[in-house]
Order: sequence, then structure tokens, then C-alpha cells
Amino acid sequence: MKKILAVCGLGQGTSLILRMNIEQVLNEFGVTADVEHMDVSSASGIEADLIVTNSELAKSLPEQQEKIVIVENYFDLDEIKDALQGHI
Repeated sequence: MKKILAVCGLGQGTSLILRMNIEQVLNEFGVTADVEHMDVSSASGIEADLIVTNSELAKSLPEQQEKIVIVENYFDLDEIKDALQGHI
């Protein structure tokens, strides 16, 4: 099972919304994954298959670049769907 991190600056509300939207998109794709939400500092030390975050926070994760999926609008299901499509 894939592990996906939903990452925002503080690991509170925004990443939780992103996590729920990722789970909804994965459900539509028929994909099961372990999705966690957290702040960008914590994400740098966690092993994951994918990290979903915005372009600004992605710069804080240079060692994880190959795993990062960029989503600018955490509320836009279509953007999340498009971003994840090639990675799951």
C-alpha cells in the first residue's frame, strides 16, 4: 500500500483538507493508500511514496524532490486529480 503525505506549513487545517481531498480522489480512482497530513518540517524525515504539497513548500524538501506532487489549490479536486493521475 502506498504512503502519501499531505503537507502544509503548520500541519493543521490546510493539510487535513488536502488529505481528505486526496482520499476522495483516490477513492474515485479505486486506489487504496495510507494518507497522512503533517507540516513540512515533519515531512522531511518521513519515508513516503508521494508527498503532495504546493510549489513553495516543495522547496523546503530538496531531498524528497522525486516524490513530490505539486498542488497549488488544496480545495480543487480536479487539480488534485490531474496531479495524482500519473503517480498512482
